[in-house]
Amino acid sequence: MPRALDIAIAALALAILSPVLLIAAIAIKLTSRGPVIYRQRRVGLGGSEFEMWKLRTMEQGSDPVGVGKVVYRDDPRVTAPGRLLRRTSLDEIPNFVNVLRGEMAIVGPRPTIKAQVDDYTPQQKRRHEVLPGITGWAQVQGRAGIPWEERIELDVWYVDHRSASLDARILAKTLWLVLTGQGLAPD
Repeated sequence: MPRALDIAIAALALAILSPVLLIAAIAIKLTSRGPVIYRQRRVGLGGSEFEMWKLRTMEQGSDPVGVGKVVYRDDPRVTAPGRLLRRTSLDEIPNFVNVLRGEMAIVGPRPTIKAQVDDYTPQQKRRHEVLPGITGWAQVQGRAGIPWEERIELDVWYVDHRSASLDARILAKTLWLVLTGQGLAPD
């Protein structure tokens, strides 16, 4: 997808979703201490690191070093509004700021943390040949419901087969999953 289209989609999404962001920010502040935005170092294009933004869904200090510990369905670290934000993927709305800053694209492999990337094979590192995305091929194929190694293989497949038509299919399926709630939260 062309960068200009990424910028247009991100700007439009932030404008449309700004009331949701405001309500989420208020809910986060009223139910727990700490910042509204959770920032975590992730690995992007060419292996460079950037600070990815999300709405905070866990109690402050639950992930003190940003190592991305697995969060289970009934994880007690997740706040009440955080459960809804995660289930609906609304916690990802601030990723659109990362798109505007040029660190992410709308479609591409989800960015991961450095500790995971350090264990990649040379083939798996190919997922960093493109900007990471808010949504991607692996996300619409099963997200957290498929094994980690398979997700990485799907990301590399995307790198080899990316096209405007594939991006359009991924966006359409993402929209369907968000609207129906299917496959968004791990069981």
